[in-house]
Parts: sequence; C-alpha cells; structure tokens
Amino acid sequence: MLYTYQNAKQFGAANRQWQGIPGIERTRNGRLFVCFYSGGTGEQLGNYCALLQSDDGGRTWADPVAAACAGEAARAYDPCLWIDPQGRLWFFWAVMPDHAVCAAVCGDPDAEILAWSEVKHIGADVMMNKPTVLQNGDWLLPVAVWREGVYVLPDCISPGKERLSFVCRSRDEGETFERIGGADVPDRRFDEHMLVEKNDGALWMLVRTNYGIGQAFSYDSGAAWTPGGDSGLGGPCSRFFIRRLHSGHLLLINHANFTGRDNLTALLSRDDGATWEGGLLLDGRADVSYPDAVQAEDGTIYAVYDRERYGAKEILMARFTEADVLAGGIASEAGALGMVVSKVG
Repeated sequence: MLYTYQNAKQFGAANRQWQGIPGIERTRNGRLFVCFYSGGTGEQLGNYCALLQSDDGGRTWADPVAAACAGEAARAYDPCLWIDPQGRLWFFWAVMPDHAVCAAVCGDPDAEILAWSEVKHIGADVMMNKPTVLQNGDWLLPVAVWREGVYVLPDCISPGKERLSFVCRSRDEGETFERIGGADVPDRRFDEHMLVEKNDGALWMLVRTNYGIGQAFSYDSGAAWTPGGDSGLGGPCSRFFIRRLHSGHLLLINHANFTGRDNLTALLSRDDGATWEGGLLLDGRADVSYPDAVQAEDGTIYAVYDRERYGAKEILMARFTEADVLAGGIASEAGALGMVVSKVG
C-alpha cells in the first residue's frame, strides 16, 4: 500500500530505529526527492520505504511525503526513484515474501499535492537502481532474482528456477513490462546491477560481487549476455553507482583505496569506461555506503548515501560538478559535501 501526505506521517523520523539504502531524483523545476527504507530494528518483516521532499535545494526536507508499506507480515524494501523522459516520478520498491517489484507513478512531481497512480507490478524479485533509456527509446530495468543463499529472511527465497541479473523492458513508456534476458556473473552478491549503453550500442552490465564489481555485455539490446567476469573496478562488496552524464562522460561512485565501506569517491570516465580520472572524496569515514545520484539540467550532480544505518543513522547528500570530480575537490560554487537529508536521534 502507498501512504501519502498525512497518512505517511506515521513513518516519520521519530518512529525510526534505523534507516538506510537511499535513492534520489530531481524534477525539472528543481524539487528534490530522496527515498530509503526503515521499520523495526533492522532488515525484517515490517520494513517500509519512505519518500522525502525538498524545495530548497536540499537544505530542509519534508519527512515523509509518501511511504510504501506492506504490513507487519511482509516487508517493503530496496526503494528506487526515477524521473522518466515525460517528467513523471516513479517510486519503485520490492515486496517480500511476494517476490514483487512494485511502483507508483506521480504524473506531476512539482505539484503542491502529489497525486499517485495505482500501484503497478513490474516483475520479480528486486530492483534498487534506476532504469536506463536506450537510444531506440526502450526502457530497461535492472530487476534481479537473487541466487540461492542470498536473501535476508528465512523462507523468502524466490521460487523461480532462473536466478540471474535480469533486464525487464518496456517499449510503451511504462504501460507494460517484459523480462528479456539476464546475466550470470560469478560470485555475485545481492546483484544491485546497473546498465550503461556504450557508445557502440553494446550494453554494459555491472554487478555487485564478493570481489568487487563484475560485468557482462549484451549486443542485442539485453536479450543475451556474455559470460560474466571481473570488471576490475574493485570495491568492498557494496552497492555502487554508474550513469552517463549530459556531457556523454560516465560518472562512477564507488569505494576507492578502501579498507571496508569507507572512502566513498566519485570518478569520471571520458573514454566510455576504459579509464577513470579525478577522484572527489565524498566521505572518507567508515560505514558510508549505497550511493545513488542524479544530474540537473545545469550539470550539477546530486548524490545521496547512508552512514551508520544503526549508529549515526544518517542519510547524507553531496552536490558537485564534473569539474569538481576532475579536480579532486570542491571548487564550484554549487559544491557541498555532507548535507544532512535525515538523521535519527
């Protein structure tokens, strides 16, 4: 069920014992949205996904303006935000034990009062990273069915026989979705995969693995995938972020020179992912993780991540530009690090 405005207040910060796993989006008029999940004392039945809103560039936040909750006998988790080419805001979340990815759509995310569609069923099992729109107009959604042994709750493993980092496609702007193919990347962990359309038209899938980040490629728009292997990008087995920017360059947010989930760093590739430059340290502290980001029309990048889900209980935001990434420090007037979106206690 999707709770909105006054009905969502029951999911406010005063009632949270932990929080994490955020996502971010920005409307054409500059409104920011951040989602994350909480509920109970950890990742368990009763989890819910909260949606926050800021109309002043992230200085203050309305908490929350909507929430997805499946009740105490289920859990809503791993939320994701995305604004589609029409300017509509999609609020995705997963439901367990239903093994469903759900979504509600707001047609005018700049409205004073947000109006939402009926909840849609996208597919099974989990999607926590943004869709990708191909040059041909197809929408590709990174929806995973976790492999055996990778799940949070007992008896909640998917009944499906195929367990892959799948791609779901929509060719009618989100009216319908179909699963078209998936990659089998060895030693993957919770998948959390992301998709990039390369300059030559190939699809590059990056997947969270126990050794860092794995990869696979598709040369037929996502139907068939090469055998998976190591991308060489490294990482402490945690969520990362990759996205093509307006300039055509690629932004990667990952842990650099890490000893664990520390040194969350933004890097830039100007050669379609062959090499990476710069290195803007977003947060060097321990237990900082799960980045998501969006770029505004003026080039400003907004990134969100969590810190100490059970300690400081912070959702934080960084604001920077490509030039800041290449310089390895904040030089732009727009730049700011460590902005608090939400802090419990």
